[in-house]
Amino acid sequence: MENIDFKRELSEIYQQTDDEVSLVDVLELNYLMIDGHGDPNTSSEYEAAIETLYPLSYAIRAIIKEEEEFKYVVMPLEGLWWTDDMESFDVENKSEWQWTLMIMQPDFVTETIVERARDNVRDDKDLPSLSEMRFESLDEGTSAQTLHVGPFSDEGSTVKRIHEFIETRGFSLRGRHHEIYLSDMRRTEPERLKTIIRQPVET
Repeated sequence: MENIDFKRELSEIYQQTDDEVSLVDVLELNYLMIDGHGDPNTSSEYEAAIETLYPLSYAIRAIIKEEEEFKYVVMPLEGLWWTDDMESFDVENKSEWQWTLMIMQPDFVTETIVERARDNVRDDKDLPSLSEMRFESLDEGTSAQTLHVGPFSDEGSTVKRIHEFIETRGFSLRGRHHEIYLSDMRRTEPERLKTIIRQPVET
């Protein structure tokens, strides 16, 4: 059975180098989402969201594999980050952050499948944020992105580079700061972490 990797199928938005900032057109995609607030380094909400999103994504994949005889790689964790005043968004002041953690689902995953998977994992596991999870689409459209290699604490200069790229090309910021965690942050040394940083734009 072929094992499809949608990071490759959607390589224009899920594969990125760190030597340039790219302008990309992000399609409308579906995600499992959980919202929260506060510093991800200290927030119990943040850990609970991760502990819920991964098992639920694997439960969805199990349903697809069994019924459709189709296998695919579970997508990486992603995060939207913002503050009430995005003009003052500060990557250092994490206590004021609002966030949405999410995992992209292939377009053949339906609301019905998601709810079946939710029921399955509810019976098997005590997932702390299961009732707070929602299945929702996100249409980011034109966005600027690049790859950040290294610890999250060093992202400031990468974010600045993206913002400078946006300004010099006559765009302005739109929507929320978006991060795609290509590395497993639980098992990867900080200096080797790979994170796509994306910012939607408008003219």
